[in-house]
Amino acid sequence: MRTGKDMSSRISLAPVVLAVGLVAGSVLSASSAYALSELQKIPGQPDAPAATAQQGQTQPAAPQNGSPGVPQPDPLVNKNSGQGVDKTPGASDDSKPVEVIYDISKVPEPVRKMREQIVEAAASGDLERLRPLMGTGADQTQVTVGEPTDDPIGTLKDLSGDPDGDEILAIMLDVISTGFVHVGQGTADEMYVWPYFAEKDLKSLTPPERVELLRIVTAGDLSDMQEFGGYNFYRLGIAPDGKWKFFTAGD
Repeated sequence: MRTGKDMSSRISLAPVVLAVGLVAGSVLSASSAYALSELQKIPGQPDAPAATAQQGQTQPAAPQNGSPGVPQPDPLVNKNSGQGVDKTPGASDDSKPVEVIYDISKVPEPVRKMREQIVEAAASGDLERLRPLMGTGADQTQVTVGEPTDDPIGTLKDLSGDPDGDEILAIMLDVISTGFVHVGQGTADEMYVWPYFAEKDLKSLTPPERVELLRIVTAGDLSDMQEFGGYNFYRLGIAPDGKWKFFTAGD
């Protein structure tokens, strides 16, 4: 049980405790306010707007998109410029209309003769019959994109879905049976290219043209090509002098 003396002591000490509490509270409030201002400060932010104004400096506005100083990546495929599509040498600008040719009598005789020989060899089912038509050395027909191969017939057989190369011969016949285009007129890359889809905007195909293309590729392939930005299946090129320049698939 507390006595009167105890209560008297607590009462006499009350003003002192209250005074000490007020002083301590003032110090604590000032310290807390200072600490809070430090926590709210963002790294890189100026200490005070007035300091910046005095120095005559202007803080750059934050960019609306992305982080400052970090460039946005370019698209993997620029479809407007045709980047990513393996274009035929000597090909014309995509903005120009493509003249599709079906009449083989309109080409030079050496071109007509080489096409006829390719058709006969492919229809025979014997891949080796193509070898004499492919030339040698620098004039050898290109069958791969990039580094040339020492054995174009062996390469074509490897590309075929069967061990004898029958599939690649069938593809060759399908490709060279379509309409074609004349590209690179007046240049060293002048040639006649099958199929004409290699130089045409696939998104602008007419219904008959779509059917003609679907004789070569599947509907899924066509959809992928339209997304990719251009025809990327096999194409065949013959120079005006009758040399068989290439039979390749573009990536």
